[in-house]
Amino acid sequence: MTLVEPESESGLPEEQPQTVPSPEAEAFYSGAYDRIVRSMLALPVLIAPLLWLRYGRAIAIGFLGGCVIAIYNFYALKRGVVALADKVTRTGQKQSATGVVAGFLFRYFLIAAAAYVILRGSAASIYGLFAGLFLPVRAILIEAVYEVYGALRRGL
Repeated sequence: MTLVEPESESGLPEEQPQTVPSPEAEAFYSGAYDRIVRSMLALPVLIAPLLWLRYGRAIAIGFLGGCVIAIYNFYALKRGVVALADKVTRTGQKQSATGVVAGFLFRYFLIAAAAYVILRGSAASIYGLFAGLFLPVRAILIEAVYEVYGALRRGL
């Protein structure tokens, strides 16, 4: 099965109507990155004390360590995507491929070093580290739920 664009009477492909987002929708969705970052900063403050009370100090500290790495990783990924986009569009300053690769490898080294330090101290806190590393997933899930709610409520 092949996909073929519908043709007009002139034999040329018909132009599909373009949907233009409303300014309200554009303003709402353009704030997604900032809301995700705020969630990533608020969640550790809210969750770490609960982990400390329920599971103890080791898991809470491991969780905070994982959160710090996750926040740095999220920032570094954004910076890498912007650098790649600048390189592709050639609108910005030229980015070093070595710098992008070094940043990528540094993030994994940081995760491995944190896991090593945590395992040397307390094997149980590795669970907290892994829970903290999933911080961006939680923040993006919160953002997705918020956007669905906003879209349904405002009719965006």
